[in-house]
Amino acid sequence: MHGRSGRAALIAGAALALGACSSIRESRGYVIDPILVQTIQPGIDNQRSVEGTLGRPTFTSQYGEPTWYYVSSVTGRKPFVRPRIQTHSVLAVQFDESGNVANVDNSGIDDVVFLQPDGDKTPTLGRERGFLEDLFGNIGQVGGVGAGGGGPGG
Repeated sequence: MHGRSGRAALIAGAALALGACSSIRESRGYVIDPILVQTIQPGIDNQRSVEGTLGRPTFTSQYGEPTWYYVSSVTGRKPFVRPRIQTHSVLAVQFDESGNVANVDNSGIDDVVFLQPDGDKTPTLGRERGFLEDLFGNIGQVGGVGAGGGGPGG
């Protein structure tokens, strides 16, 4: 009997160990419902009806044509490892000047741009300054506005 209970404990321990190594799935952002997305029709819907159907967007355009973006990602990761994107979707709803839907576009992970930063620094124009120049660089400098009696009351 001791042999069977030992084997059962070993099998249970192996199952737990394998379960600990399985991938953890997480949904991030907006959860896109394909049926609701199909109901949004250009020329028929407006900003109010889109918000009523899909809810508030993840973010909106700041420049150009008014566009609402609904961003959704599903990530997977093993324990103690950085998450990796498994699926990614961006639903863009463009509006005309009067707030009516002009276009609905859905893009996926194929349109994602992965940036590889180059080095530790961001290149900038100008000269390199050292620590001491940053610390003592303004000693002896004359102030800008208001210096020399050019300000009000001077």
